[in-house]
Amino acid sequence: MKNIDSRRLGPWRSLTGNALVRFPALVALALSLSISLAACSFVSPDFSAGATEEASSQPETSRTNISGSVASTGRASATPASGDGTQAVQARTGDREEPSTGSPGEGASQVGEALGSGPLNDILGDNVPEVSPPGSGQFGGPGQLSELTPQAIVEAQELVLRDIYDNALPSVVLIMVSRNLGSGADRPSVPDIPGIPDDFFERTGGTGFVWDDQGHIVTNHHVVAEADRVTVVLPDRTEMKAEFLGSDPDSDLAVLRVSDPDGLLAPVTLGDSEQVYMGQLAVAMGNPFGQQFSITTGIISGIGRTIRSGHSPFSIPEVLQTDAPINPGNSGGPLLDRNGHVIGVNTQIVSRTGVNSGIGFAVPINIARQVVPAILEDGSYEYSWLGISGSNVVPDVAEAMDLARNTRGALVIEIVPDGPADDAGLQGSDNKVMLEGRDWPIGGDIIVAIDGETVRSIDDVITYLVGRTRPDQEITMDVIRDGELEQLTVTLGTRPGS
Repeated sequence: MKNIDSRRLGPWRSLTGNALVRFPALVALALSLSISLAACSFVSPDFSAGATEEASSQPETSRTNISGSVASTGRASATPASGDGTQAVQARTGDREEPSTGSPGEGASQVGEALGSGPLNDILGDNVPEVSPPGSGQFGGPGQLSELTPQAIVEAQELVLRDIYDNALPSVVLIMVSRNLGSGADRPSVPDIPGIPDDFFERTGGTGFVWDDQGHIVTNHHVVAEADRVTVVLPDRTEMKAEFLGSDPDSDLAVLRVSDPDGLLAPVTLGDSEQVYMGQLAVAMGNPFGQQFSITTGIISGIGRTIRSGHSPFSIPEVLQTDAPINPGNSGGPLLDRNGHVIGVNTQIVSRTGVNSGIGFAVPINIARQVVPAILEDGSYEYSWLGISGSNVVPDVAEAMDLARNTRGALVIEIVPDGPADDAGLQGSDNKVMLEGRDWPIGGDIIVAIDGETVRSIDDVITYLVGRTRPDQEITMDVIRDGELEQLTVTLGTRPGS
């Protein structure tokens, strides 16, 4: 059994100001503009010929192995704000003010003031209409704003994307990698032709971005793993030899360093992946298929995903899913929000062909905020470790264990001998039941809370361990054992290989 904390691979706002409530057309306009602006995202740099990045989407009931501690990232909020996650324009439902009792003209004046300044006015310029009371005839009809043309809305979106690209470009780099595949018996099988060199090299590519003003570049671990030579190329085609400082396979992150005496490197602005919400604008920059410094756009199509890193038996929690086209060569590039802030590091795609199919994944930037400083200081990152494998509790399994069908939690399947969970007395499954032609483990402890925080799935356990704990930390777990609620204290260890 593998001592991992991961899933098994499977098939795969009502501007509610006192006046705006009275003008549904204006509200609709603001919302449509927000939605329009929130439909883009960038793409990152290219990989080498034939490189394929894939990820699996694991089913709710799939078996999962646990360990972990990487970043302080809780589950992403589904609440908007300026790039944070609630409602796309501002006030949350429940925070609304009551409509103004003033006259329609007074309300229109307030709306005009609202539109006459601020971001909307900055974007639309002279296209922002003066607002009159309903029925004045200015709008050309109920619910219409005749002066705000579709072209103006599209142009506003284009300008936003242009600014994101122009501002982020100096911070994005192309990464070229060379690997010696060996010589003699270790080299690839090729005909014995005179003139063929003894050594064979594989050349691949990816993307990275400037982390700080000290010459540090962040990319994916799999982009630079086992590289013999790494070269960083800037947008102006300046090439720099890069030094590998360290990496973390479990989060698929790596850090390089280049000498920048001329101050050519421009650090990115980091966002907050906890504030990312479904449907917000997502922009990816990179070098897909060698097409250097490309941009693609889309939305955040999923939050809180848990995926295997692809280079480690452990899982990455709170991963961002996007439909912004990401292809080989985008790996290690930034995923940005509409403010041009980095919210994730592009890492994988779900694909049967090796090219974009509308589902891409990015390591949340809050994990990078925790892992990268540790790599800079120590060359690696240490995760806390529980030492179990487990799965979600589904209704049929709960029933088979004489529990209410709505019981939720993380079922412990196996315990790593002499691991932290074993030392604490946690118990794994000791029986199986046949459900729909499959053997389902039953009988183990069901984790329902950690340090007082509810656990509803194995992903919740992984997320808590990675985001909220460190090695040697003591945690309290509430578990259901034989139908009774018990409490155990566990001293976490260090994840093997960290």
